[in-house]
Amino acid sequence: MRFGSVAIAADGYHLPERILRSEELEQRLGPVYARLGLNTGRLELMSGIAERRVCEPGAKPSTLAALAAEHALVRTDFPRARIGMLVHSAVCRDFLEPATASVVHARLGLAPECELFDLSNACLGFANALSLVASRIELGAIEAGLVVSGEDGAPLLESTVTALNALERGGRNELKRAYASLTIGSGAAAVLLTHARHAPRAPRLIGGITLAASEHHGLCQGDQHGGGALLMDTDSEALLAAGNALAARTWPRFLAELGWSGVSKFVTHQVGAAHKRLLCETLTLDPRLDFPTVAWLGNIGSVSLPISFSLARERGFFAPGDRIGLLGIGSGLNCSMLGVEYAP
Repeated sequence: MRFGSVAIAADGYHLPERILRSEELEQRLGPVYARLGLNTGRLELMSGIAERRVCEPGAKPSTLAALAAEHALVRTDFPRARIGMLVHSAVCRDFLEPATASVVHARLGLAPECELFDLSNACLGFANALSLVASRIELGAIEAGLVVSGEDGAPLLESTVTALNALERGGRNELKRAYASLTIGSGAAAVLLTHARHAPRAPRLIGGITLAASEHHGLCQGDQHGGGALLMDTDSEALLAAGNALAARTWPRFLAELGWSGVSKFVTHQVGAAHKRLLCETLTLDPRLDFPTVAWLGNIGSVSLPISFSLARERGFFAPGDRIGLLGIGSGLNCSMLGVEYAP
C-alpha cells in the first residue's frame, strides 16, 4: 500500500505517574522464587526491563486514550470538528460494548459526523488503525482521522502474580509461560493523520505492508479465567523465533513496496532486549538508529510502537530527510511495517 497525501499532523502520549520496578515485582513473587531457588534481578536480566508505568486501580482505557489525544490535539491547529474518524486500537477496553471509542469521542467533544469504532489486533492494533485511517484519507473520504490507544497492564500483572503465588508446588513451567506477562506496562498514545495540504511540513506516512503467519496463533493467548482474572499464556521462545522469521519475510517486501534501499531511523514495537537484538541482527539494522524505550516503559502492547515514535519526535531523534521504519509484530502472528518520511 502506498499513500501520496497523508501527513502525521500531531502525536501525543500519556504515562501514568506510578513506576513499578522489576525488582519490586519479583519481591512480590517471593513464594514461587523461593521454591524455585531464583534470585531477584532475573526478570530485568532476561528482559532488559528495569521498570514500567502502571495505572492505579479503576483506571479506564478510555481515560488514558483521551489524555493522549488531548496531548496530540494541543500540538496542532487543525479543528477537531473536522476530524472524520476516531479509532481506539487497544487490547484493553472499558467494556465489551459499546465501543471504547465512543467514550473517547464524548470526552474529546468530536463531531457527530466523526465515525468511531474499536479495532483490536493484539500489539499491532495501532499500526493497523493508522493504515486504515490513511487509506480513508487517501481516498478522499475524510480530511483527518485520529488513532488512539489506552493500555492498562496493571490487571494482568496483578492476576499473574496472584496465580503464580497460589501454586502449591513446582511452578517453573508456569513462570516460564507467564514471563511475557511480567514485562507488561501501562500508557497511551494518539496520532492525528490529515491530508497533507493541512500540514505541509509534517512528516508523511507514505505506505507499508502487512504479512500474517496465523499458523502461530497459539503461541500467545490471553483471556479471562476463573473468577474473571485476566491471564496470558505465552511460549516466549517460540514466539521470538517465529516473530523474527516473519519480520525477515516482511522486511524486503516493505522496502520494495516503498522503493527504499534501507532506513535512516527506525522504531519498533518494544517487547524486550532479546527481541530487539535478534530483530536488528535478522534485518541487519544498526541498533544506534533505533529509539529504545523498553528498559523504562516495558511492553505496553499496542501503545509501545506509537509512544516510542512520539517520544523520539519530542526528543529530537529524527532529522530532516529521514526515512523512518515503524516496525511492529503482534501475536497471531502478524507483522506490519510502515514508512514515514521527514520533510527535507
